[in-house]
Amino acid sequence: MRRGRACRLLPLLLCLCLSLPACGGGTGEGTVAGGGSAAETAEASVAEAAGSSTAEADAGEAAGSSGPEEAPQWGDLSPTHSLELLYADQFSVDYYDGGYAWISIADGNTYLLVPEGAAVPAGLPEGATVLQQPLDSIYLVATSAMDLFCRLDALDSIRLSGTDASGWYIDEAREAMEAGDILYAGSYSAPDYEQIYAQGCDLALESTMIYHNPEVKEQLESLGVPVLVERSSYESNPLGRMEWLKLYGVLLDKEEEAEALYQETLDSLAGVLDQPGTGKAVAFFYIHSTGAVNVRKSGDYVAKMIEMAGGEYVFSDLAGEDNALSTMNIQMETFYAGAKDADVLIYNSTIDGELHTIEELLSKSELLADFKAVQNGNVWCTEQNLFQTTLGLGDMIRDIHAVLTQEDPQDLTYLHRLE
Repeated sequence: MRRGRACRLLPLLLCLCLSLPACGGGTGEGTVAGGGSAAETAEASVAEAAGSSTAEADAGEAAGSSGPEEAPQWGDLSPTHSLELLYADQFSVDYYDGGYAWISIADGNTYLLVPEGAAVPAGLPEGATVLQQPLDSIYLVATSAMDLFCRLDALDSIRLSGTDASGWYIDEAREAMEAGDILYAGSYSAPDYEQIYAQGCDLALESTMIYHNPEVKEQLESLGVPVLVERSSYESNPLGRMEWLKLYGVLLDKEEEAEALYQETLDSLAGVLDQPGTGKAVAFFYIHSTGAVNVRKSGDYVAKMIEMAGGEYVFSDLAGEDNALSTMNIQMETFYAGAKDADVLIYNSTIDGELHTIEELLSKSELLADFKAVQNGNVWCTEQNLFQTTLGLGDMIRDIHAVLTQEDPQDLTYLHRLE
């Protein structure tokens, strides 16, 4: 049965709520912004029947319930050890007596993960959010996390998706949605609050896009749904991005599986990371319909993947790299000057789709015909599923290494040559 701890009563409450005239007579047409909406009524019902999602409210609920044990005092629990992280710096996990895990995210948010059947400690620090295992009704909006859930064989913990079936390049996710095992619950900016509420959502796993719509996060939390923002995109090291697998291992009680998978990925890269650089220059880009060229900044994880694969990223000293964005747009003349003599060109298919021929590339700009890599037939394009398969970044590093070191590389995973 897919239900969170305090949210198991929510579907019933929603049904009762929607049957009342004040909630719109069960039409489901109320909006969050308008008065008397279903979401607002649901919020009031949750506050009355299940308590607030804050640490203090959860602690009080557990202490006053007929749970298995009296709630311990947080100050009486001692740390036992920390989760070992090799590259990730956007989260940390510290374990405490009783199997509790304190999770800190680099955006300043903190979470206490409570083992199944355990009481929520009293006296938690202000602002801490309680996550009660098992987390088996997750609303997943951060697309980069889906691959990690699949690798952990934990797809059944996801009940709701912020991407519809047609938007998934991950077969398991698309098939689960087509079968009705995962339901579409609206995008990050326009979630279906009623459905999220009705499904007893016990965690909303958001991407950093939620920072642009803070009111959505506030509304989810007011409905008793904890929100965790996935920040793997802020990891400059691609191995750090992949290491978020360990956080999901903690949340899903699959630490050992996550550790083994991550180590397997590192082992598979040993033969690449230990090799000396090739000295070959690489450009990674795509061209806007306006003619501007989008390139990665030198500190971006794609530039780091190129370096780890033995290449030299051509745009290592661009002006204007002082903002937080990982990419920037430059004029074709600037791109021409920096990448004309690059040994390898890699076209990013994420925005406007995959390219398959040099002719398609030249239709975007005839100036590219002068490029060394175009003349040598050393132009490659990414597969569109690359950026949904986080753990596949190891395969991408191996692909780039093969392109740099082999005359005719075969069996690539995420790159294909333009003919």
